[in-house]
Amino acid sequence: MPGGHLTYEERRKIAEGLAERLPYAEIARRLGRPRSTVGREIARNGGPYGYRAARAQHAAGRRARRRPYAPVGTPAAADAGERDPRAVRAFEERLTAFLSGGMPAMAAKVLVCLFTSDTGNLTVTDLTERLRVSPASVSKGVGWLEQLGLVRRERDNRRDRYLVDDEVWYRTWLAGTRSMAMWADAVREGVDVLGVQTPSGVRLRTASRFFDLLSADMALAAEHYRQAFSTTGDVTR
Repeated sequence: MPGGHLTYEERRKIAEGLAERLPYAEIARRLGRPRSTVGREIARNGGPYGYRAARAQHAAGRRARRRPYAPVGTPAAADAGERDPRAVRAFEERLTAFLSGGMPAMAAKVLVCLFTSDTGNLTVTDLTERLRVSPASVSKGVGWLEQLGLVRRERDNRRDRYLVDDEVWYRTWLAGTRSMAMWADAVREGVDVLGVQTPSGVRLRTASRFFDLLSADMALAAEHYRQAFSTTGDVTR
């Protein structure tokens, strides 16, 4: 019913509408729901090309089980346990500082901002307001994250919306696996150049074996993740 939570049947109809390439407005009309409700549902659950009804239903269940957010002092906040804004801010700063050790500072700020938002997706306007920086700064941070597959971009009502999802670490890990394989190939080339029996050749051959084994182990770990979480509905692609 309009105004209430989406049901699995409604999510299934959304998926069918997307498969038929129907506009969001038409899907919303068929459901008797506001277009904004349908747009948010699709954006937070994989976008128009990745939306799956079962996965969206499971994600909604997970969100419902989490401690809900409400402005401090409201009845809902009192029922759920108020979030301390200072504690939230301190956590965001600590996480940003930690991530900044391995990525540009602005990219770290954007990633933390997305991770600590309840929706997991924000527009450029949202990010500039929360981070108090220019749109150009946000775009630079987002661009770096997109290259690594840490953030996805979806077009929603003529606006770019940036998302993080449950597969972000899986994709990043696979990228690391490919990187290890490339290291193995690059080092192995030097074995023939420097000589198999020379000290430097032996050293490079050992390094190449190390990267080969590490790449294989990382690939197995990634597959274990996919199988383990797909059984609970967390990863289904």
